[in-house]
Amino acid sequence: MSWTMKQVPSQSGRIAVVTGANIGLGYETALALAGKGCTVVLACRNAAKADAARAAILAQHPKARIECLTLDLGSLKSVRAFAAAYKKRHATLDLLINNAGIMMPPYTLSEDGFESQLAANYLGHFALTGLLLPLINKTPNARIVSLSSLAHKWSGIRFHDLNATRRYDKRLAYGQSKLACLMFAYELQRRLTRAGCATLSVAAHPGVSATNLFQHLPKAVQLFAPLTELVFQSASGGAQPTLYAALGDDIRGGDYCGPQSLGEMRGAPGKVGSSRRSRDEAVAARLWAVSQELTGVRYLE
Repeated sequence: MSWTMKQVPSQSGRIAVVTGANIGLGYETALALAGKGCTVVLACRNAAKADAARAAILAQHPKARIECLTLDLGSLKSVRAFAAAYKKRHATLDLLINNAGIMMPPYTLSEDGFESQLAANYLGHFALTGLLLPLINKTPNARIVSLSSLAHKWSGIRFHDLNATRRYDKRLAYGQSKLACLMFAYELQRRLTRAGCATLSVAAHPGVSATNLFQHLPKAVQLFAPLTELVFQSASGGAQPTLYAALGDDIRGGDYCGPQSLGEMRGAPGKVGSSRRSRDEAVAARLWAVSQELTGVRYLE
C-alpha cells in the first residue's frame, strides 16, 4: 500500500520550518503540514510573497498557525538573522525542511562570493541547519529533510572550481548543488549518529515536477510549460516524497525518498537509491570541511 498523508496523525503541537515555502513544492509542503495541525514557519526571501502564501493557506485551513520569517539563502547574513529571529520565538524545532532552490539561472555570484546555485541550494541550508541544530537536537522525534534531485547524477563535487569561476555550465552547477545536498543529508546522519543524537537526517527528491524552477530553461522549452502536468507531477505530487520523508513512520536516518514510477519521475512516494558518487564518505567529509570553512558555521566536528 502506497504512503499518503491520510495515514499521518495530527501534528498539533509540532513546529516546522519550510524554506522557499511561498511557491511550488515548498508551498505544497507547508500547506499539507498546516492541514495536519503543525505550526509552520514560512522561510522566504520575499516577505510580500510569504504573506500571500500565508493568506492562501489560511483560506484552506482557517485555524492553521502560520508564521512568516524572511530568509535569503544566498546571504549568510540573512541566514544568521533568520536563525536568531527563530530562536527568539521558539525553543524547539520538530521539522526543518531544506526545500528552497534555484535551477540553472544565468551565472551570478551571491553576496558572499559563491555561485548562486551552490549558495541558495546548498551552502545556505548547510549554515541554517547548523545554526538551528541545538534546538532541533533537544526536540524529540525531530527530522531534517534535505531536497535533492535526479540531477544529483549530473556532476561530481568540483572542488577545483566549486564556484565555477573558470567555466560556468549551469547544468553541471545545478547537478553539483543537488549532489551536495544529498551528500550533506547522508553525512549529517553519520555525524548525528556518532554524536549520539536522536535527530534523523533524511533526503527527498520530487521527481520531475511542474514548478517555477523551470523559469530559467530555454524559451523553446518554456513554451511547453502548460503541457508539463500532463507528463510530469504537479507541485502537490512532487511534494509527497518530502512529506513522506518528514512524516513517514518507517523512515530511518539516511533514507532517501522519491517517486516510484517512470524512472522516479512521478508516482507515489517511497524509498529510493542514489548514485555511488553520492555515497562516497571521503568526499562527503571533505565537502563538510569545505562547507564549514566557506560558511563559518561549524558543528558536529
